[in-house]
Amino acid sequence: MRLSTTRFGVYNPEKPRENRITDIGPRYYWDFFPPVIQNNYGKWLYHEILEPGVLVHVSETGDKVYTVRCGGMRFTTVQLLREICDIADKYCDGYVRWTTRNNIEFMVTSEEKLKALKEDLMSRKFVTGSYKLPIGGTGAGITNIVHTQGYIHCHTPATDASTMIKAVMDQLFDYFRSMTLPAKLRVSMACCLNMCGAVHCSDIALLGYHRKVPAIDHDFVAKMCEIPLVVAACPLGAISPATTEDGKKTIKIKEERCMFCGNCYTMCPAVPLANKEGDGVVVLAGGKLSNRMTRPKFSKVVVPYCPNNFPRYPEVVQAVKQIVEAYAKDAMKYERLGDWAERIGWERFFEKTGLKFTEHLIDDYRLAYDTYRTSTLFKFTDTAWAVSKAAGGID
Repeated sequence: MRLSTTRFGVYNPEKPRENRITDIGPRYYWDFFPPVIQNNYGKWLYHEILEPGVLVHVSETGDKVYTVRCGGMRFTTVQLLREICDIADKYCDGYVRWTTRNNIEFMVTSEEKLKALKEDLMSRKFVTGSYKLPIGGTGAGITNIVHTQGYIHCHTPATDASTMIKAVMDQLFDYFRSMTLPAKLRVSMACCLNMCGAVHCSDIALLGYHRKVPAIDHDFVAKMCEIPLVVAACPLGAISPATTEDGKKTIKIKEERCMFCGNCYTMCPAVPLANKEGDGVVVLAGGKLSNRMTRPKFSKVVVPYCPNNFPRYPEVVQAVKQIVEAYAKDAMKYERLGDWAERIGWERFFEKTGLKFTEHLIDDYRLAYDTYRTSTLFKFTDTAWAVSKAAGGID
């Protein structure tokens, strides 16, 4: 056996957890498993969805674990976190987990605890009457909307995240608490093109979009910013040094190269990107990560622009509602939204959803591999053509 010495002491490869310093990096994942999960690790036979938001996992040992999934939120209060911990202490021996879509899951080992837990969760409401921890988000329904920072923690968003997701989920809440859709439907939201929320492969995606290049405050560029850093920050070389008429050092932006990413604003607060008239929301549809039945798909733009009408975003909510209701009514069982659109044809997708097709939706990017028709062509059905013409779309 060979021992190696580190600055923390002697490391024994045969006992890697011996003398381990646990406050550096993430905790060992095993420490977060409830005892029943540890005892049955690798022994699970199957799982079932008993009802919306309630699952059971059955082990070869005969043990069962009942999981209750509740809708959570990306940003929460300390008060609600303490309440969640109190529920976990009362029913789950102190164990609770969050999913990657910000759902909260409580796990119990008996039907008696399951019944009591469900009754407790559904009795907890905010002063406005809405559920604090609504049960749902499983199977052929809509689970929590994963989203980005919005105006709270980010400096480059074109729209807000939390308010929009609240408005959209209020409209889709019945689909969260039921499993009445043909298949699971995932909605994601990113508040700018940098897309830290990775919405480009979602059934329905909401994307904040800047339409105007950053403004330049020439009086403060040289005072507040390192101009070489601002120039180097642009991934498309749209920024170059310049001089004002009165001799001040500043920058200039080549508008046709700008992709509205906000990197320049990150380096220099004198180059703000946000714009009340230019910023808005793009709606995309048809993406997925799963390779079940068909290959993974990128989302496609179906509504090129919705205004930032705070705080309820009626145009965004209406577009999402039209897509979801058309999909729920027309798709076959187990068919994801993108698979449904491709089966009926994207022309008829616009007809059934009532969305207007315009020239802005034709994907003419010459390096694109995944478009409506893998070409710049789009063939209208007779009805869709008439509807679009009457709505002022394409002549």
